[in-house]
Amino acid sequence: MIAVPGGARRSAAAPAPAAVPPDEDLAPAALAARYGLAVSGARPSLRRYTAEVWRRRHFVSAHATAKLTATYSGSRLGQLWQVMTPLLNAAVYYLIFGLLFGSSRGVPNYIAYLCTGVFVYNFTQTSVLAGTKAIQGNLALVRALHFPRACLPLSITLSQLQQLLFSMAVLTAIVLARGEPLTPRWLLAVPALALQSVFNAGLAMALARLGAKVTDVSQLMPFILRTWMYFSGVFYDPRHLAGHFPHAVSAALEANPTVVYIALMRYALLDSVHRADLPPHLWTLAIGWALAAGIGGYLVFWRGEEEYGRG
Repeated sequence: MIAVPGGARRSAAAPAPAAVPPDEDLAPAALAARYGLAVSGARPSLRRYTAEVWRRRHFVSAHATAKLTATYSGSRLGQLWQVMTPLLNAAVYYLIFGLLFGSSRGVPNYIAYLCTGVFVYNFTQTSVLAGTKAIQGNLALVRALHFPRACLPLSITLSQLQQLLFSMAVLTAIVLARGEPLTPRWLLAVPALALQSVFNAGLAMALARLGAKVTDVSQLMPFILRTWMYFSGVFYDPRHLAGHFPHAVSAALEANPTVVYIALMRYALLDSVHRADLPPHLWTLAIGWALAAGIGGYLVFWRGEEEYGRG
């Protein structure tokens, strides 16, 4: 025993306090635990992530409106291009396919039929194209602020929906001017557009993650979308194409999601389109595609949350 001041005693064999290892000897995980650090931008749970997206719904809406306003701010005609672009496309398709190739044969009220297909397909096309650039085109925002990145492709889809709704006024005028009556079936346009919006949002989110990894996707996508359009019955009756293929191929063409949503909108707005002219199980297909793309795209995007803006 060793005497110490004050009469206290301690054993000479008592162990010395354990040495604390220096920071440079610790693994990154142990070093973070020592100082209570967490990974910056770590992916939250799916439930928490969804709650954060919902809390920022006003940001999604404001960002969509601002993006739509800024898109045509540099042109003289401004927002009129929202309507003129699909109308000019419809005019070109009418000249080439309706007159030169005779796609209008056997299709009642072909002009209204064509314009409806062009406007509806354009909604999906622009949503997908913009979705591929949702992250890469907003890197400064992604790196500067902390928010759920899913807000970006969602705001893009909402922006394109706002543009479509603005254009629908012109489409309505065309349909009525071509002699189509205003019927209760027009109300079906609301759920049809809602389902297509969910489908577009899911597709935009999935491609936003792909576009964040492979920037060349945005260059390739226009060619894919153009090919998709030729199989979507935009400027012809899809039944005419399906009749030239085996049954399995014809069924796959009829289940094409853009064929489904275009057919629903034509059925809603055009009295000359009858239920017998539509693919079977149309609403089931529309709901199925919306759920598959919407939920699947959201999950794909959420799983890549930690990757965005770090390249």
